Amino acid sequence: MKSILSIAAAAALAAQSVSGHYIFQSLAKGTAKGTAYEFVRRNTNYNSPVTDLASNDLRCNVGGATGGSTSTLALNAGDQFTFTLDQAVYHQGPVSVYMSKAPSTAAEYDGSGDWFKIFDWAPKFNGGQAQWTLAASYSANIPKCIPAGEYLLRIQNLAIHNPGAVPQWYISCGQVKISGGGSTTPSPTAKIPGAFKATDPGYTANIYNPSFTSYTVPGPSVFTC
Repeated sequence: MKSILSIAAAAALAAQSVSGHYIFQSLAKGTAKGTAYEFVRRNTNYNSPVTDLASNDLRCNVGGATGGSTSTLALNAGDQFTFTLDQAVYHQGPVSVYMSKAPSTAAEYDGSGDWFKIFDWAPKFNGGQAQWTLAASYSANIPKCIPAGEYLLRIQNLAIHNPGAVPQWYISCGQVKISGGGSTTPSPTAKIPGAFKATDPGYTANIYNPSFTSYTVPGPSVFTC
Protein backbone atom coordinates (compact mmCIF):
# COMPACT_ATOMS: atom_id res chain seq x y z
CA MET A 1 0.00 0.00 0.00
CA LYS A 2 2.83 2.36 0.91
CA SER A 3 4.44 1.72 -2.48
CA ILE A 4 1.16 2.43 -4.28
CA LEU A 5 0.70 5.66 -2.34
CA SER A 6 4.27 6.71 -3.15
CA ILE A 7 3.73 6.06 -6.85
CA ALA A 8 0.46 8.01 -6.78
CA ALA A 9 2.11 10.92 -5.00
CA ALA A 10 4.97 10.99 -7.50
CA ALA A 11 2.53 10.92 -10.41
CA ALA A 12 0.52 13.77 -8.92
CA LEU A 13 3.67 15.79 -8.40
CA ALA A 14 4.79 15.19 -11.98
CA ALA A 15 1.38 16.21 -13.32
CA GLN A 16 1.44 19.34 -11.19
CA SER A 17 4.92 20.18 -12.48
CA VAL A 18 3.86 19.84 -16.12
CA SER A 19 0.67 21.85 -15.61
CA GLY A 20 2.79 24.59 -14.10
CA HIS A 21 4.29 25.46 -17.50
CA TYR A 22 2.64 27.32 -20.35
CA ILE A 23 2.46 27.43 -24.14
CA PHE A 24 1.70 30.05 -26.80
CA GLN A 25 -1.18 28.29 -28.47
CA SER A 26 -3.09 30.80 -30.60
CA LEU A 27 -2.41 33.59 -33.08
CA ALA A 28 -4.89 36.11 -34.42
CA LYS A 29 -5.10 39.40 -36.29
CA GLY A 30 -5.43 42.49 -34.12
CA THR A 31 -5.95 41.83 -30.43
CA ALA A 32 -8.31 38.86 -30.78
CA LYS A 33 -7.63 35.74 -28.73
CA GLY A 34 -7.77 33.33 -31.64
CA THR A 35 -8.39 29.58 -31.73
CA ALA A 36 -5.82 27.24 -30.23
CA TYR A 37 -3.54 25.73 -32.91
CA GLU A 38 -5.48 27.14 -35.85
CA PHE A 39 -2.54 29.24 -37.04
CA VAL A 40 0.06 28.00 -34.53
CA ARG A 41 1.93 24.74 -35.13
CA ARG A 42 0.95 22.11 -32.61
CA ASN A 43 3.90 20.90 -30.56
CA THR A 44 4.21 17.38 -29.14
CA ASN A 45 5.78 18.12 -25.74
CA TYR A 46 2.63 19.53 -24.15
CA ASN A 47 3.74 22.78 -22.48
CA SER A 48 7.26 21.74 -21.55
CA PRO A 49 10.24 23.95 -22.46
CA VAL A 50 13.17 23.36 -24.80
CA THR A 51 16.56 23.58 -23.08
CA ASP A 52 19.10 22.46 -25.71
CA LEU A 53 20.73 25.43 -27.47
CA ALA A 54 21.91 23.18 -30.31
CA SER A 55 18.55 21.57 -31.04
CA ASN A 56 16.43 22.30 -34.11
CA ASP A 57 13.48 22.21 -31.68
CA LEU A 58 14.58 25.71 -30.69
CA ARG A 59 13.01 26.92 -33.95
CA CYS A 60 9.38 25.93 -33.54
CA ASN A 61 9.33 23.63 -30.49
CA VAL A 62 9.23 19.84 -30.35
CA GLY A 63 7.06 18.49 -33.16
CA GLY A 64 6.86 21.88 -34.88
CA ALA A 65 9.20 21.30 -37.81
CA THR A 66 6.35 21.27 -40.33
CA GLY A 67 2.91 22.79 -40.54
CA GLY A 68 0.85 19.61 -40.59
CA SER A 69 -2.80 20.70 -40.47
CA THR A 70 -1.96 24.25 -39.36
CA SER A 71 -3.65 27.02 -41.38
CA THR A 72 -1.86 30.16 -42.51
CA LEU A 73 -3.11 33.55 -41.29
CA ALA A 74 -3.49 36.32 -43.88
CA LEU A 75 -2.07 39.65 -42.70
CA ASN A 76 -1.07 42.90 -44.34
CA ALA A 77 2.34 44.40 -43.71
CA GLY A 78 1.92 46.70 -40.73
CA ASP A 79 -0.97 44.73 -39.23
CA GLN A 80 -1.16 44.06 -35.54
CA PHE A 81 -1.24 40.45 -34.36
CA THR A 82 -1.59 38.72 -30.99
CA PHE A 83 -0.23 35.50 -29.54
CA THR A 84 -2.23 34.09 -26.62
CA LEU A 85 -1.14 31.44 -24.10
CA ASP A 86 -3.02 28.74 -22.23
CA GLN A 87 -2.06 30.63 -19.05
CA ALA A 88 -0.04 33.74 -18.36
CA VAL A 89 3.75 33.69 -18.49
CA TYR A 90 5.02 33.67 -14.92
CA HIS A 91 8.71 32.77 -15.27
CA GLN A 92 10.82 35.91 -15.38
CA GLY A 93 12.63 36.48 -18.64
CA PRO A 94 12.30 38.30 -21.95
CA VAL A 95 9.70 37.60 -24.62
CA SER A 96 10.71 38.08 -28.26
CA VAL A 97 9.12 37.72 -31.70
CA TYR A 98 11.02 36.58 -34.79
CA MET A 99 10.15 36.08 -38.46
CA SER A 100 11.65 33.91 -41.20
CA LYS A 101 10.56 34.02 -44.85
CA ALA A 102 9.57 30.68 -46.32
CA PRO A 103 11.08 29.65 -49.70
CA SER A 104 7.57 28.59 -50.78
CA THR A 105 4.75 28.02 -48.30
CA ALA A 106 4.96 28.52 -44.56
CA ALA A 107 3.35 25.11 -44.02
CA GLU A 108 6.27 23.35 -45.75
CA TYR A 109 9.01 25.44 -44.17
CA ASP A 110 11.21 24.00 -41.40
CA GLY A 111 12.69 27.30 -40.27
CA SER A 112 16.24 26.48 -41.36
CA GLY A 113 16.70 29.83 -43.11
CA ASP A 114 17.47 33.27 -41.75
CA TRP A 115 15.51 34.74 -38.84
CA PHE A 116 15.11 38.39 -37.90
CA LYS A 117 13.72 39.79 -34.68
CA ILE A 118 10.82 42.26 -34.77
CA PHE A 119 10.09 42.86 -31.09
CA ASP A 120 11.46 42.38 -27.58
CA TRP A 121 9.68 42.64 -24.26
CA ALA A 122 12.75 43.32 -22.13
CA PRO A 123 12.67 44.20 -18.43
CA LYS A 124 12.22 47.78 -17.29
CA PHE A 125 14.23 48.83 -14.28
CA ASN A 126 12.61 51.01 -11.66
CA GLY A 127 14.36 51.81 -8.41
CA GLY A 128 16.85 49.02 -9.05
CA GLN A 129 14.09 46.46 -9.57
CA ALA A 130 13.43 44.63 -12.82
CA GLN A 131 9.84 44.65 -14.05
CA TRP A 132 9.07 41.91 -16.57
CA THR A 133 6.13 41.80 -18.97
CA LEU A 134 4.42 38.65 -17.68
CA ALA A 135 1.15 38.40 -19.58
CA ALA A 136 -1.43 36.03 -21.03
CA SER A 137 -1.13 37.58 -24.50
CA TYR A 138 1.42 39.58 -26.48
CA SER A 139 0.66 41.93 -29.38
CA ALA A 140 3.03 43.42 -31.94
CA ASN A 141 2.98 44.56 -35.57
CA ILE A 142 4.31 43.11 -38.81
CA PRO A 143 6.99 45.48 -40.17
CA LYS A 144 5.54 47.57 -43.00
CA CYS A 145 8.57 47.36 -45.27
CA ILE A 146 9.21 43.61 -45.51
CA PRO A 147 8.50 41.79 -48.79
CA ALA A 148 5.20 40.04 -49.33
CA GLY A 149 5.16 36.29 -48.95
CA GLU A 150 4.71 33.53 -46.42
CA TYR A 151 6.62 33.54 -43.14
CA LEU A 152 7.02 31.71 -39.90
CA LEU A 153 6.15 34.05 -37.04
CA ARG A 154 7.92 32.79 -33.94
CA ILE A 155 7.43 33.85 -30.32
CA GLN A 156 9.67 32.83 -27.43
CA ASN A 157 9.93 33.33 -23.70
CA LEU A 158 13.41 32.76 -22.29
CA ALA A 159 12.81 31.80 -18.68
CA ILE A 160 15.78 32.73 -16.48
CA HIS A 161 13.94 32.49 -13.16
CA ASN A 162 16.24 29.83 -11.71
CA PRO A 163 19.89 31.02 -11.79
CA GLY A 164 22.36 28.15 -11.88
CA ALA A 165 19.89 25.87 -13.67
CA VAL A 166 19.58 25.55 -17.44
CA PRO A 167 17.33 28.35 -18.78
CA GLN A 168 14.07 27.31 -20.39
CA TRP A 169 12.70 28.27 -23.80
CA TYR A 170 8.94 28.40 -24.34
CA ILE A 171 8.42 28.60 -28.10
CA SER A 172 5.67 28.54 -30.70
CA CYS A 173 5.55 29.24 -34.43
CA GLY A 174 2.62 30.72 -36.28
CA GLN A 175 2.21 30.66 -40.05
CA VAL A 176 1.39 33.92 -41.83
CA LYS A 177 0.96 35.17 -45.39
CA ILE A 178 1.93 38.82 -45.71
CA SER A 179 0.46 41.07 -48.40
CA GLY A 180 1.59 44.56 -49.33
CA GLY A 181 4.83 45.62 -47.73
CA GLY A 182 7.97 46.72 -49.50
CA SER A 183 11.33 45.53 -50.69
CA THR A 184 13.53 45.95 -47.62
CA THR A 185 15.72 43.00 -46.73
CA PRO A 186 15.53 42.64 -42.95
CA SER A 187 18.77 42.69 -41.00
CA PRO A 188 20.49 41.62 -38.88
CA THR A 189 19.57 37.96 -39.25
CA ALA A 190 20.58 34.78 -37.47
CA LYS A 191 20.14 31.04 -37.74
CA ILE A 192 18.24 29.06 -35.12
CA PRO A 193 19.91 27.20 -33.52
CA GLY A 194 22.96 29.44 -33.41
CA ALA A 195 21.41 32.77 -32.48
CA PHE A 196 21.74 32.12 -28.75
CA LYS A 197 24.88 31.10 -26.87
CA ALA A 198 25.46 29.80 -23.37
CA THR A 199 27.85 32.71 -22.80
CA ASP A 200 25.29 35.41 -23.64
CA PRO A 201 24.94 37.74 -20.62
CA GLY A 202 21.17 37.64 -21.04
CA TYR A 203 21.26 33.85 -20.84
CA THR A 204 23.42 33.58 -17.73
CA ALA A 205 22.04 36.59 -15.80
CA ASN A 206 21.22 36.18 -12.11
CA ILE A 207 18.05 38.23 -11.79
CA TYR A 208 18.20 38.09 -7.98
CA ASN A 209 21.67 39.58 -7.71
CA PRO A 210 21.64 43.15 -6.29
CA SER A 211 23.89 44.17 -9.20
CA PHE A 212 21.22 43.13 -11.74
CA THR A 213 20.39 46.64 -12.96
CA SER A 214 20.56 46.20 -16.75
CA TYR A 215 19.79 43.46 -19.24
CA THR A 216 20.53 42.64 -22.89
CA VAL A 217 18.09 40.27 -24.59
CA PRO A 218 19.94 37.41 -26.34
CA GLY A 219 19.86 37.18 -30.11
CA PRO A 220 20.18 39.76 -32.88
CA SER A 221 19.00 43.33 -32.42
CA VAL A 222 15.42 44.21 -33.38
CA PHE A 223 14.86 44.99 -37.06
CA THR A 224 12.95 48.20 -37.81
CA CYS A 225 11.90 49.66 -41.15
